[in-house]
Amino acid sequence: MSKTTTTLPPLHTVLTPTLSIAYHDTNPDATSDTTSAPPIILLHGFPYTAHQYARTTAHLLNADPSLRIIIPYLRGYHPTRYLRPTTLRSGQQAVLAHDLLQFMDALSLENAILAGYDWGGRAACIVAALQPERVAGLVSCGGYAIQDVAKDAVAVPSSVSGASGSVEALRKLWYQFYFNTPQGETGLRENRGAICRFLWETWSPDWRFTEDEWAESLEVFEGAGEDFVRTVIHSYRVRYDNVPGDDDPTVQEWERKCAERPKVKVPTVNFMGKSDGVRAFEAEDKGRDMFTGWYERVDLDAVGHCPPAEAPKEFADGILKLLDVMLGRDG
Repeated sequence: MSKTTTTLPPLHTVLTPTLSIAYHDTNPDATSDTTSAPPIILLHGFPYTAHQYARTTAHLLNADPSLRIIIPYLRGYHPTRYLRPTTLRSGQQAVLAHDLLQFMDALSLENAILAGYDWGGRAACIVAALQPERVAGLVSCGGYAIQDVAKDAVAVPSSVSGASGSVEALRKLWYQFYFNTPQGETGLRENRGAICRFLWETWSPDWRFTEDEWAESLEVFEGAGEDFVRTVIHSYRVRYDNVPGDDDPTVQEWERKCAERPKVKVPTVNFMGKSDGVRAFEAEDKGRDMFTGWYERVDLDAVGHCPPAEAPKEFADGILKLLDVMLGRDG
């Protein structure tokens, strides 16, 4: 196949207390004098990378070249790296959210628009709920993403496919249960490419990604080595309370607050893919009451679990709509 990917902005790194975070940045010198818009942070999920935002970024810059668009690689994803071998390779939701806030601090960002899906969407949702003064607006995929670990440990999340504990929900979550076994850890270590590609194909059945697009992301998974495996495995074990979480007091407090189902007060656009192979599409917006600020839901035909890659223009338009609302340009 011919190469159809779009080039990402230049790569930079910044240090937080636990990570060297690699990130792409379209306009690192942006100030209030050069752009009226807040920075936009785009957050990827599992098993995806910053590359899935290439076309969304191109659409945003076509609309406004002065925008500062920042796309970090999450912990466990090359070229982001852990600073110390003793740091827990944690994929805990509160840890990912804490990473995001520390990343913003390291870049001296007072606030930003946060946009994400899967792991990245969950981190964005938590920061928006617990630190709303740092979030100018939120773009979420699949709605309210904050987990109650104690509850999920004993019941399959109803958001996956309707009735809690249904057989269909179990089928869709096979990978989570697999990663909670020794065989799953070995399987991810030895066959990460095959497993991650299968998830791409089944979670987004209408997505026609190219071999070059796949190869770019596979390099990220493989480049992270054992850290990718350990972070992913911990993420899916800690969410069912099968391993200890991070012992950082701030992380523990955030996890406690997540269990209280905090509401999101910031302006929010919520994308729902009708072909999502993980989360069942529901015409009724059952999580609407978890968003108390300005809110708009956008349903996407023939789009699965990764909207920024599958519907980049629509995803970019959602971010631009948030900017219009924030800047009073929505009519």
